[in-house]
Amino acid sequence: MRLIISFAALLLSAALLQLSSGAVGPLDALSGLSLGFTTAQVGLLGSAHFFGFFIGCWWAPRLMGSVGHSRAFAAFTAAGAIGLLAHMMLVDPLAWALMRVATGLCIAGCYTVIEAWLQAKVTNETRGRAMGIYRLVDMGAALCAQLMIGILEPAAYVSYNLLTIVCCAALLPLALTTVRQPETPDTPRLRPWLAVERSPLAAAGVVVSGLSSAAFRMVGPVYGQEVGLAANQIGLFLAVYVLGGALAQYPIGWLADKYDRRWVLIWLSVAATVSCAVSTAAGGVGTVGVLLTAGLFGMSTFPIYSVAAAHAHDFAESHERVELSAALMFFYAVGAIASPLAASALITRFGPSALFLLIAVGHIVLVVFGLARMRVRPTVETRTPYVWSPRTSFTVGRLMKGSRDRHEP
Repeated sequence: MRLIISFAALLLSAALLQLSSGAVGPLDALSGLSLGFTTAQVGLLGSAHFFGFFIGCWWAPRLMGSVGHSRAFAAFTAAGAIGLLAHMMLVDPLAWALMRVATGLCIAGCYTVIEAWLQAKVTNETRGRAMGIYRLVDMGAALCAQLMIGILEPAAYVSYNLLTIVCCAALLPLALTTVRQPETPDTPRLRPWLAVERSPLAAAGVVVSGLSSAAFRMVGPVYGQEVGLAANQIGLFLAVYVLGGALAQYPIGWLADKYDRRWVLIWLSVAATVSCAVSTAAGGVGTVGVLLTAGLFGMSTFPIYSVAAAHAHDFAESHERVELSAALMFFYAVGAIASPLAASALITRFGPSALFLLIAVGHIVLVVFGLARMRVRPTVETRTPYVWSPRTSFTVGRLMKGSRDRHEP
Protein backbone atom coordinates (compact mmCIF):
# COMPACT_ATOMS: atom_id res chain seq x y z
CA MET A 1 0.00 0.00 0.00
CA ARG A 2 2.83 2.40 0.83
CA LEU A 3 4.28 1.73 -2.62
CA ILE A 4 0.97 2.62 -4.30
CA ILE A 5 0.68 5.82 -2.26
CA SER A 6 4.22 6.92 -3.12
CA PHE A 7 3.46 6.57 -6.84
CA ALA A 8 -0.15 7.77 -6.61
CA ALA A 9 0.29 11.02 -8.55
CA LEU A 10 2.12 9.33 -11.42
CA LEU A 11 -0.33 6.43 -11.60
CA LEU A 12 -3.37 8.70 -11.53
CA SER A 13 -1.95 10.84 -14.34
CA ALA A 14 -1.24 7.69 -16.38
CA ALA A 15 -4.79 6.41 -15.85
CA LEU A 16 -6.38 9.71 -16.89
CA LEU A 17 -4.19 9.93 -19.99
CA GLN A 18 -5.13 6.39 -21.01
CA LEU A 19 -8.83 7.14 -20.51
CA SER A 20 -8.61 10.17 -22.78
CA SER A 21 -6.29 8.83 -25.49
CA GLY A 22 -7.76 5.34 -25.51
CA ALA A 23 -11.26 6.61 -26.26
CA VAL A 24 -10.43 9.19 -28.94
CA GLY A 25 -9.44 6.60 -31.58
CA PRO A 26 -12.75 4.71 -31.77
CA LEU A 27 -14.69 7.93 -31.18
CA ASP A 28 -12.96 9.54 -34.17
CA ALA A 29 -13.74 6.51 -36.34
CA LEU A 30 -17.45 6.58 -35.47
CA SER A 31 -17.61 10.37 -35.68
CA GLY A 32 -15.88 10.42 -39.05
CA LEU A 33 -18.29 7.85 -40.49
CA SER A 34 -21.31 9.78 -39.18
CA LEU A 35 -19.94 12.97 -40.79
CA GLY A 36 -19.46 11.32 -44.17
CA PHE A 37 -15.70 10.65 -44.08
CA THR A 38 -14.57 7.80 -46.31
CA THR A 39 -13.15 4.66 -44.79
CA ALA A 40 -9.70 5.63 -46.12
CA GLN A 41 -9.96 9.01 -44.37
CA VAL A 42 -10.85 7.27 -41.11
CA GLY A 43 -7.75 5.09 -41.52
CA LEU A 44 -5.66 8.21 -42.10
CA LEU A 45 -6.67 9.43 -38.63
CA GLY A 46 -5.28 6.28 -37.03
CA SER A 47 -2.03 6.51 -38.97
CA ALA A 48 -1.71 10.20 -38.03
CA HIS A 49 -2.05 9.30 -34.35
CA PHE A 50 0.89 6.90 -34.47
CA PHE A 51 2.94 9.36 -36.52
CA GLY A 52 2.44 11.88 -33.71
CA PHE A 53 3.24 9.12 -31.21
CA PHE A 54 6.57 8.47 -32.92
CA ILE A 55 7.48 12.18 -32.91
CA GLY A 56 6.57 12.41 -29.24
CA CYS A 57 8.71 9.40 -28.32
CA TRP A 58 11.71 10.96 -30.05
CA TRP A 59 11.21 14.56 -28.91
CA ALA A 60 10.05 14.15 -25.30
CA PRO A 61 13.42 13.23 -23.71
CA ARG A 62 15.03 16.23 -25.38
CA LEU A 63 12.28 18.59 -24.21
CA MET A 64 12.56 17.23 -20.66
CA GLY A 65 16.26 18.05 -20.75
CA SER A 66 15.50 21.63 -21.77
CA VAL A 67 12.55 22.60 -19.55
CA GLY A 68 12.21 19.82 -16.95
CA HIS A 69 9.67 17.09 -16.34
CA SER A 70 6.72 19.18 -15.14
CA ARG A 71 6.86 21.79 -17.89
CA ALA A 72 7.32 19.15 -20.58
CA PHE A 73 4.31 17.26 -19.23
CA ALA A 74 2.22 20.46 -19.28
CA ALA A 75 3.27 21.24 -22.86
CA PHE A 76 2.37 17.78 -24.15
CA THR A 77 -0.95 17.78 -22.28
CA ALA A 78 -1.80 21.16 -23.80
CA ALA A 79 -1.09 19.79 -27.28
CA GLY A 80 -3.45 16.88 -26.64
CA ALA A 81 -6.18 19.13 -25.24
CA ILE A 82 -5.96 21.46 -28.24
CA GLY A 83 -6.18 18.48 -30.60
CA LEU A 84 -9.30 17.19 -28.86
CA LEU A 85 -11.10 20.53 -28.53
CA ALA A 86 -10.53 21.54 -32.14
CA HIS A 87 -12.35 18.52 -33.58
CA MET A 88 -15.82 19.99 -33.75
CA MET A 89 -14.56 23.48 -34.60
CA LEU A 90 -13.07 22.36 -37.92
CA VAL A 91 -14.72 19.31 -39.46
CA ASP A 92 -12.32 18.19 -42.16
CA PRO A 93 -10.44 14.89 -42.52
CA LEU A 94 -7.03 16.48 -43.09
CA ALA A 95 -7.55 18.90 -40.20
CA TRP A 96 -8.56 15.99 -37.96
CA ALA A 97 -5.43 14.12 -39.04
CA LEU A 98 -3.32 17.05 -37.80
CA MET A 99 -5.29 17.02 -34.55
CA ARG A 100 -4.58 13.32 -34.15
CA VAL A 101 -0.87 14.02 -34.63
CA ALA A 102 -1.23 16.35 -31.64
CA THR A 103 -3.00 13.72 -29.51
CA GLY A 104 -0.40 11.09 -30.45
CA LEU A 105 2.34 13.56 -29.53
CA CYS A 106 0.59 14.13 -26.20
CA ILE A 107 0.32 10.49 -25.19
CA ALA A 108 3.91 9.61 -26.11
CA GLY A 109 5.34 12.73 -24.50
CA CYS A 110 3.35 12.42 -21.28
CA TYR A 111 4.14 8.73 -20.87
CA THR A 112 7.82 9.47 -21.43
CA VAL A 113 7.71 11.96 -18.54
CA ILE A 114 5.77 9.59 -16.28
CA GLU A 115 8.10 6.66 -16.96
CA ALA A 116 11.24 8.76 -16.52
CA TRP A 117 9.83 9.94 -13.17
CA LEU A 118 8.94 6.38 -12.15
CA GLN A 119 12.40 5.18 -13.10
CA ALA A 120 13.93 7.77 -10.78
CA LYS A 121 11.74 6.61 -7.84
CA VAL A 122 11.90 2.82 -8.07
CA THR A 123 14.64 0.69 -6.55
CA ASN A 124 15.70 -2.83 -7.43
CA GLU A 125 13.58 -4.05 -4.49
CA THR A 126 10.40 -2.24 -5.58
CA ARG A 127 10.80 -2.38 -9.37
CA GLY A 128 8.81 -5.57 -9.92
CA ARG A 129 5.84 -4.51 -7.79
CA ALA A 130 5.89 -0.97 -9.19
CA MET A 131 5.80 -2.23 -12.78
CA GLY A 132 3.02 -4.69 -11.94
CA ILE A 133 0.89 -1.90 -10.50
CA TYR A 134 1.74 0.38 -13.42
CA ARG A 135 0.67 -2.24 -15.98
CA LEU A 136 -2.51 -2.95 -14.02
CA VAL A 137 -3.45 0.75 -13.93
CA ASP A 138 -2.64 1.20 -17.62
CA MET A 139 -4.61 -1.87 -18.71
CA GLY A 140 -7.57 -1.07 -16.46
CA ALA A 141 -7.80 2.45 -17.84
CA ALA A 142 -7.52 1.10 -21.40
CA LEU A 143 -10.48 -1.21 -20.77
CA CYS A 144 -12.56 1.64 -19.35
CA ALA A 145 -11.63 3.85 -22.30
CA GLN A 146 -13.05 1.34 -24.79
CA LEU A 147 -16.26 0.99 -22.76
CA MET A 148 -16.68 4.80 -22.77
CA ILE A 149 -17.55 4.56 -26.47
CA GLY A 150 -21.01 3.34 -25.44
CA ILE A 151 -21.80 6.69 -23.77
CA LEU A 152 -19.93 9.11 -26.06
CA GLU A 153 -22.14 10.40 -28.84
CA PRO A 154 -20.25 10.52 -32.16
CA ALA A 155 -19.50 13.94 -33.68
CA ALA A 156 -20.70 15.83 -30.60
CA TYR A 157 -19.07 18.75 -28.80
CA VAL A 158 -19.91 17.19 -25.44
CA SER A 159 -18.02 13.97 -26.23
CA TYR A 160 -14.81 15.71 -27.22
CA ASN A 161 -15.15 18.22 -24.38
CA LEU A 162 -15.43 15.34 -21.90
CA LEU A 163 -12.25 13.72 -23.23
CA THR A 164 -10.51 17.10 -23.07
CA ILE A 165 -11.52 17.50 -19.43
CA VAL A 166 -10.08 14.08 -18.62
CA CYS A 167 -6.88 14.95 -20.51
CA CYS A 168 -6.49 18.24 -18.63
CA ALA A 169 -7.24 16.50 -15.32
CA ALA A 170 -4.08 14.45 -15.87
CA LEU A 171 -2.16 17.67 -15.19
CA LEU A 172 -3.43 18.02 -11.64
CA PRO A 173 -1.69 15.11 -9.86
CA LEU A 174 1.77 16.06 -11.11
CA ALA A 175 1.16 19.80 -10.76
CA LEU A 176 0.10 19.42 -7.11
CA THR A 177 2.61 16.80 -5.99
CA THR A 178 5.14 17.94 -3.40
CA VAL A 179 7.72 15.41 -4.59
CA ARG A 180 10.71 17.01 -6.27
CA GLN A 181 11.06 16.21 -9.93
CA PRO A 182 14.05 13.98 -10.66
CA GLU A 183 17.16 14.72 -12.65
CA THR A 184 16.68 14.40 -16.39
CA PRO A 185 17.94 10.99 -17.59
CA ASP A 186 20.25 10.64 -20.55
CA THR A 187 18.38 10.44 -23.84
CA PRO A 188 18.59 6.94 -25.35
CA ARG A 189 20.07 6.93 -28.82
CA LEU A 190 17.63 5.77 -31.47
CA ARG A 191 19.45 3.02 -33.34
CA PRO A 192 16.72 1.03 -35.13
CA TRP A 193 19.21 -1.33 -36.76
CA LEU A 194 20.27 -2.57 -33.32
CA ALA A 195 17.04 -4.59 -33.14
CA VAL A 196 17.76 -6.20 -36.52
CA GLU A 197 21.35 -6.98 -35.49
CA ARG A 198 20.24 -8.68 -32.28
CA SER A 199 17.24 -10.51 -33.73
CA PRO A 200 15.73 -10.00 -37.20
CA LEU A 201 12.77 -12.16 -36.11
CA ALA A 202 12.07 -9.93 -33.10
CA ALA A 203 12.15 -6.82 -35.31
CA ALA A 204 9.69 -8.46 -37.72
CA GLY A 205 7.54 -9.57 -34.78
CA VAL A 206 7.09 -6.08 -33.37
CA VAL A 207 6.27 -4.71 -36.85
CA VAL A 208 3.50 -7.32 -37.16
CA SER A 209 2.40 -6.53 -33.59
CA GLY A 210 2.07 -2.85 -34.54
CA LEU A 211 0.21 -3.78 -37.71
CA SER A 212 -2.28 -5.96 -35.81
CA SER A 213 -2.90 -3.67 -32.85
CA ALA A 214 -3.17 -0.37 -34.72
CA ALA A 215 -5.35 -1.75 -37.52
CA PHE A 216 -7.75 -3.38 -35.07
CA ARG A 217 -8.01 -0.48 -32.60
CA MET A 218 -8.19 2.32 -35.17
CA VAL A 219 -10.20 0.67 -37.95
CA GLY A 220 -11.99 -1.95 -35.84
CA PRO A 221 -14.93 0.43 -35.20
CA VAL A 222 -15.46 0.62 -38.98
CA TYR A 223 -15.55 -3.17 -39.12
CA GLY A 224 -17.93 -3.26 -36.14
CA GLN A 225 -20.34 -0.85 -37.76
CA GLU A 226 -20.17 -2.75 -41.07
CA VAL A 227 -21.17 -6.04 -39.37
CA GLY A 228 -24.07 -4.39 -37.52
CA LEU A 229 -22.74 -3.55 -34.04
CA ALA A 230 -24.24 -0.59 -32.18
CA ALA A 231 -21.96 2.06 -30.65
CA ASN A 232 -22.06 0.53 -27.16
CA GLN A 233 -21.37 -2.90 -28.64
CA ILE A 234 -18.37 -1.52 -30.55
CA GLY A 235 -16.93 -0.29 -27.24
CA LEU A 236 -17.44 -3.76 -25.77
CA PHE A 237 -15.92 -5.30 -28.92
CA LEU A 238 -12.70 -3.31 -28.38
CA ALA A 239 -12.71 -3.88 -24.61
CA VAL A 240 -12.98 -7.67 -25.04
CA TYR A 241 -9.95 -7.50 -27.33
CA VAL A 242 -7.92 -5.69 -24.63
CA LEU A 243 -9.19 -8.06 -21.92
CA GLY A 244 -8.29 -11.13 -23.97
CA GLY A 245 -4.77 -9.78 -24.46
CA ALA A 246 -4.38 -9.08 -20.74
CA LEU A 247 -5.56 -12.56 -19.74
CA ALA A 248 -3.12 -14.20 -22.15
CA GLN A 249 -0.02 -12.50 -20.77
CA TYR A 250 0.68 -14.84 -17.85
CA PRO A 251 0.25 -18.20 -19.65
CA ILE A 252 2.12 -16.95 -22.71
CA GLY A 253 4.88 -15.61 -20.47
CA TRP A 254 5.17 -19.02 -18.80
CA LEU A 255 5.46 -20.71 -22.19
CA ALA A 256 7.99 -18.14 -23.42
CA ASP A 257 10.20 -18.79 -20.37
CA LYS A 258 9.92 -22.60 -20.68
CA TYR A 259 10.19 -23.20 -24.44
CA ASP A 260 12.02 -21.75 -27.44
CA ARG A 261 10.55 -18.28 -27.87
CA ARG A 262 10.63 -18.58 -31.65
CA TRP A 263 8.18 -21.48 -31.47
CA VAL A 264 5.97 -19.47 -29.09
CA LEU A 265 6.05 -16.55 -31.53
CA ILE A 266 5.30 -18.81 -34.49
CA TRP A 267 2.39 -20.56 -32.78
CA LEU A 268 0.97 -17.22 -31.64
CA SER A 269 1.00 -16.07 -35.26
CA VAL A 270 -0.65 -19.32 -36.34
CA ALA A 271 -3.33 -18.72 -33.70
CA ALA A 272 -3.69 -15.11 -34.88
CA THR A 273 -4.18 -16.28 -38.45
CA VAL A 274 -6.84 -18.75 -37.30
CA SER A 275 -8.55 -16.05 -35.24
CA CYS A 276 -8.60 -13.79 -38.32
CA ALA A 277 -10.28 -16.56 -40.32
CA VAL A 278 -12.79 -17.18 -37.52
CA SER A 279 -13.47 -13.44 -37.21
CA THR A 280 -14.17 -13.20 -40.92
CA ALA A 281 -16.57 -16.13 -40.71
CA ALA A 282 -18.24 -14.79 -37.55
CA GLY A 283 -19.06 -11.40 -39.07
CA GLY A 284 -22.57 -12.51 -39.91
CA VAL A 285 -23.42 -14.79 -36.98
CA GLY A 286 -24.44 -12.22 -34.38
CA THR A 287 -23.03 -10.02 -31.66
CA VAL A 288 -21.91 -12.78 -29.30
CA GLY A 289 -19.87 -14.46 -32.02
CA VAL A 290 -18.18 -11.19 -32.97
CA LEU A 291 -17.31 -10.46 -29.33
CA LEU A 292 -15.90 -13.94 -28.72
CA THR A 293 -13.68 -13.71 -31.78
CA ALA A 294 -12.43 -10.30 -30.59
CA GLY A 295 -11.31 -11.92 -27.33
CA LEU A 296 -9.59 -14.73 -29.24
CA PHE A 297 -7.90 -12.19 -31.48
CA GLY A 298 -6.62 -10.25 -28.46
CA MET A 299 -5.29 -13.41 -26.79
CA SER A 300 -3.33 -14.42 -29.88
CA THR A 301 -1.97 -11.02 -30.96
CA PHE A 302 -1.52 -8.91 -27.81
CA PRO A 303 1.41 -10.92 -26.31
CA ILE A 304 3.44 -10.97 -29.55
CA TYR A 305 5.23 -7.71 -28.78
CA SER A 306 6.40 -8.91 -25.35
CA VAL A 307 7.53 -12.31 -26.67
CA ALA A 308 9.45 -10.67 -29.53
CA ALA A 309 11.03 -8.15 -27.15
CA ALA A 310 12.09 -10.92 -24.75
CA HIS A 311 13.64 -12.85 -27.65
CA ALA A 312 15.62 -9.78 -28.78
CA HIS A 313 16.90 -9.13 -25.25
CA ASP A 314 18.19 -12.71 -25.05
CA PHE A 315 20.98 -11.62 -27.42
CA ALA A 316 21.67 -8.18 -25.89
CA GLU A 317 24.21 -7.02 -23.35
CA SER A 318 23.07 -5.17 -20.24
CA HIS A 319 24.28 -1.79 -21.52
CA GLU A 320 22.25 -2.21 -24.74
CA ARG A 321 18.85 -2.82 -23.18
CA VAL A 322 17.53 0.75 -23.14
CA GLU A 323 18.54 1.43 -26.74
CA LEU A 324 17.24 -1.97 -27.85
CA SER A 325 13.84 -1.25 -26.26
CA ALA A 326 13.75 2.08 -28.13
CA ALA A 327 14.67 0.32 -31.39
CA LEU A 328 11.86 -2.22 -30.93
CA MET A 329 9.41 0.61 -30.24
CA PHE A 330 10.55 2.25 -33.49
CA PHE A 331 9.67 -0.86 -35.50
CA TYR A 332 6.36 -1.16 -33.67
CA ALA A 333 5.58 2.44 -34.68
CA VAL A 334 6.45 1.66 -38.31
CA GLY A 335 3.82 -1.09 -38.40
CA ALA A 336 1.31 1.01 -36.48
CA ILE A 337 1.66 4.05 -38.76
CA ALA A 338 1.18 2.07 -41.97
CA SER A 339 -1.58 -0.38 -41.03
CA PRO A 340 -4.69 1.80 -40.35
CA LEU A 341 -4.42 3.51 -43.73
CA ALA A 342 -3.76 0.22 -45.53
CA ALA A 343 -6.61 -1.55 -43.70
CA SER A 344 -9.12 1.20 -44.46
CA ALA A 345 -8.18 1.20 -48.14
CA LEU A 346 -8.68 -2.57 -48.31
CA ILE A 347 -12.03 -2.35 -46.54
CA THR A 348 -13.21 0.24 -49.08
CA ARG A 349 -12.29 -2.08 -51.94
CA PHE A 350 -13.09 -5.54 -50.57
CA GLY A 351 -15.42 -5.07 -47.59
CA PRO A 352 -15.02 -5.34 -43.79
CA SER A 353 -13.40 -8.79 -43.84
CA ALA A 354 -10.36 -7.24 -45.56
CA LEU A 355 -9.28 -5.90 -42.14
CA PHE A 356 -8.56 -9.42 -40.95
CA LEU A 357 -7.17 -10.44 -44.33
CA LEU A 358 -4.43 -7.79 -43.99
CA ILE A 359 -3.60 -8.88 -40.45
CA ALA A 360 -3.61 -12.58 -41.41
CA VAL A 361 -1.17 -11.96 -44.25
CA GLY A 362 1.17 -10.18 -41.84
CA HIS A 363 1.13 -13.15 -39.47
CA ILE A 364 1.59 -15.71 -42.24
CA VAL A 365 4.70 -13.82 -43.35
CA LEU A 366 5.93 -13.84 -39.73
CA VAL A 367 5.41 -17.62 -39.49
CA VAL A 368 7.38 -18.24 -42.67
CA PHE A 369 10.15 -15.86 -41.59
CA GLY A 370 10.27 -17.45 -38.13
CA LEU A 371 10.68 -20.95 -39.56
CA ALA A 372 13.44 -19.69 -41.85
CA ARG A 373 15.28 -18.02 -38.95
CA MET A 374 15.18 -21.26 -36.94
CA ARG A 375 17.34 -22.86 -39.64
CA VAL A 376 19.91 -20.07 -39.29
CA ARG A 377 20.35 -19.68 -35.52
CA PRO A 378 20.33 -22.41 -32.83
CA THR A 379 18.13 -22.21 -29.74
CA VAL A 380 19.53 -19.84 -27.14
CA GLU A 381 20.39 -21.58 -23.88
CA THR A 382 20.38 -18.60 -21.50
CA ARG A 383 17.24 -16.49 -21.61
CA THR A 384 16.13 -13.28 -19.97
CA PRO A 385 12.86 -13.45 -17.99
CA TYR A 386 9.69 -12.72 -19.95
CA VAL A 387 8.44 -9.20 -19.22
CA TRP A 388 5.02 -7.85 -20.16
CA SER A 389 6.28 -4.79 -22.05
CA PRO A 390 4.13 -1.64 -22.28
CA ARG A 391 4.28 0.10 -25.66
CA THR A 392 4.22 3.63 -24.29
CA SER A 393 7.53 5.39 -24.90
CA PHE A 394 11.13 4.91 -26.00
CA THR A 395 12.24 5.30 -22.37
CA VAL A 396 10.18 2.42 -20.95
CA GLY A 397 13.26 0.23 -21.42
CA ARG A 398 14.79 1.92 -18.38
CA LEU A 399 12.00 0.54 -16.20
CA MET A 400 12.42 -2.93 -17.67
CA LYS A 401 16.22 -3.05 -17.59
CA GLY A 402 16.57 -4.41 -14.06
CA SER A 403 14.12 -7.23 -14.73
CA ARG A 404 15.82 -8.18 -18.00
CA ASP A 405 19.19 -8.50 -16.32
CA ARG A 406 18.03 -11.36 -14.09
CA HIS A 407 19.14 -14.16 -16.43
CA GLU A 408 17.72 -17.61 -16.00
CA PRO A 409 19.25 -20.78 -17.44
